[in-house]
Amino acid sequence: MERERRPGSTGRPAIGYAGCVTRSRPPRLDDAALSAALAELPGWRREGDALVRRFEFPDFVAAFGFMARAALCAERAGHHPDWSNSYKRVDVRLTTHEVGGLTARDVDLARAFSELVGRPDA
Repeated sequence: MERERRPGSTGRPAIGYAGCVTRSRPPRLDDAALSAALAELPGWRREGDALVRRFEFPDFVAAFGFMARAALCAERAGHHPDWSNSYKRVDVRLTTHEVGGLTARDVDLARAFSELVGRPDA
């Protein structure tokens, strides 16, 4: 059976809601686990049900470069930040919306973003 191909299509059939691959919901972090994680994440703080951090860069190009690299990390993790950019500043807010709070996904992504700015090309 031959599949219909549209421009830009991979040729694979689209998966509808009934065929979605689902992940189990990650457990919310308790206060002790969150405190331990924050102790290892300099610059990050808890703000309600989110981890937040402001990153400052030398200029707009450096800030935008960070956002591009961070976007690739987030996409690979399947977990995306709420963020904004103003010239050389990037404000990041991480939370796991599906559980209404913080999970290991948020901590892992915060760690990955912090490691990006520690790189010489960041």
